[in-house]
Amino acid sequence: MSKRLTRAEVPVELTWNLSDLFPTTQDWEASLSAVEAYLPAVTRFKGRLAEGPAVLLECLEAREALREQYIRVYTYADLKVSADGSDPANQAAAARAASVGAKVSAALSFIPSELLALPEGTLDRYLSEEPRLEPYRKYLTDLADQKPHTLSPETEEALAALEEIHDAPYMIYNRAKNADMTFEPIRDENGQELPVSFTLYEDKYEQEPDVRLRRAAFDSFARGLKRYQHTCAATFATEVQKNVVLARLRGYRSAEEMLLQPQQVSLEAYHNQLDIIQAELAPHMRRYARLRQRVLGLDEVRFCDLKSPLDPAYSPATTFAAGSKLIIEALSVMGEEYIQVIRRALTERWVDLADNIGKTNGAFCASPYGVHPYILITWHDTLRSVFVLAHELGHAGHFALNQPVQRLINTRPSSFFIEAPSTLNELLLGNYILSRSSDVRMRRWVIGQMLGTYYHNFVTHLLEGELQRRIYRLAEAGTPITASTLSETKGAILEEFWGDTVTIDEGARLTWMRQPHYYMGLYPYTYSAGLTVATAVARAIREEGQPAVDRWLRTLKAGGTLRPLDLIRLAGVDMSTPEPLHQAVAYVGSLVDQLESAF
Repeated sequence: MSKRLTRAEVPVELTWNLSDLFPTTQDWEASLSAVEAYLPAVTRFKGRLAEGPAVLLECLEAREALREQYIRVYTYADLKVSADGSDPANQAAAARAASVGAKVSAALSFIPSELLALPEGTLDRYLSEEPRLEPYRKYLTDLADQKPHTLSPETEEALAALEEIHDAPYMIYNRAKNADMTFEPIRDENGQELPVSFTLYEDKYEQEPDVRLRRAAFDSFARGLKRYQHTCAATFATEVQKNVVLARLRGYRSAEEMLLQPQQVSLEAYHNQLDIIQAELAPHMRRYARLRQRVLGLDEVRFCDLKSPLDPAYSPATTFAAGSKLIIEALSVMGEEYIQVIRRALTERWVDLADNIGKTNGAFCASPYGVHPYILITWHDTLRSVFVLAHELGHAGHFALNQPVQRLINTRPSSFFIEAPSTLNELLLGNYILSRSSDVRMRRWVIGQMLGTYYHNFVTHLLEGELQRRIYRLAEAGTPITASTLSETKGAILEEFWGDTVTIDEGARLTWMRQPHYYMGLYPYTYSAGLTVATAVARAIREEGQPAVDRWLRTLKAGGTLRPLDLIRLAGVDMSTPEPLHQAVAYVGSLVDQLESAF
């Protein structure tokens, strides 16, 4: 294995084109200064929102212009530090952008405070008197949900000014992971030394066919994590305690209730996702673990064996060009408008493919308003990378379609929905390959990949959600959140889910250290919600064809104009009942059935 490149050594064609955001760093600097300079254009309305609908319209339009400019500034800095978090200049730029963001939040905090202080019925009157306020209707209506939990204007401004501090746990975790954590190298069967990193472990070694090498990499990875467990636990605990305190200050019954409020999801729906999937999926996944042990001839199934290939000698390779062609073919059912977005993403450097020192692991899609989405992945010339890319292109397609037809304030739907477009693309890709391949090994591999999608969303992320649920309850009961607490709780969750089919060792218990999602509110469980929706939509597209596609495209373009259950209903799926959950878990069971028959 060759030495990992520095960012400066990466060929430009493997990187994203940030000049579409800002041609030069100097332009970014100027825009950062312009954001602060623009603040008075919004704050001049402070104390005036009771004057009438015309004043409110001017204020909201100025607010939106400021937010659009800041989003570009923040995205540029965030993409730079994600591509190379080891570069002090990138770290500094990200910190500066966050600092300006805190100023913006504090300066804008008067808007919701003043609007909520208006007499009952005033906002309805404003909306009826000024038609140009219509795009802001959902924003203004949704504010009513926050009224019982809104503090005094002075307190809200003070809390907004502390936004950078509130976001510190997320920043500290990522900084530790991307810039500080080191792992011992391992050796292959020939004695050659192989490096281990966060990205290499999660993107390569976790799927390594050689059991000895895979387990050696996991043990090195676990030892590296363990060295940072107390620092990461303190960071995790700070995030939890922050939300517990804020929930109490705002009068919520729990931190969970507070964190679900912006998602516009009920506690019942949240608990249904966690409870129903865990209970109904566990038997299927235990069958899957036993299948792995039998097919791979393992002495035991360790946690690090759960993503290894069932056919170790079969690993379909591809190139970025060939993978791009396959994605376009698979998604062509979505129509030309959608495919044009995908083509642009793949040919105009919307995607960062490089593997370099300091690059964050995993994959994501950022969608700054008025520019185009940016995708980060680490490309490995495997068909697995094609599935990851298809997932992120789902996010890109979603926002590239809704931004031209929606105001900034209405582009982003609830996170309860946000993973549906991405996971649907994975399912469409898998079904497309299966429909055109009679090769037994390829079909088994693809079914395994589709199971991997459900594992990622219904197991990995859902059990992250279960950890959050338990840790927040412990914190609210006054239990100190330490590394031991986190590892013991995570271990208990894994043992309950897998039963006696998987050995839960120390490395498995340290899984709480591996994801940034714990610093993003109650985000982890929403992956399961998105995939539940995607499962139903994929079935509808397969059975109905164009009518289902048309409903889906309308749903994507609707952006954030509807509450999540209404938005999902637009796609023809009713998530107000548990039926889509039962059907999705049953589908996972059918995939396990197919693999059992294939082996």
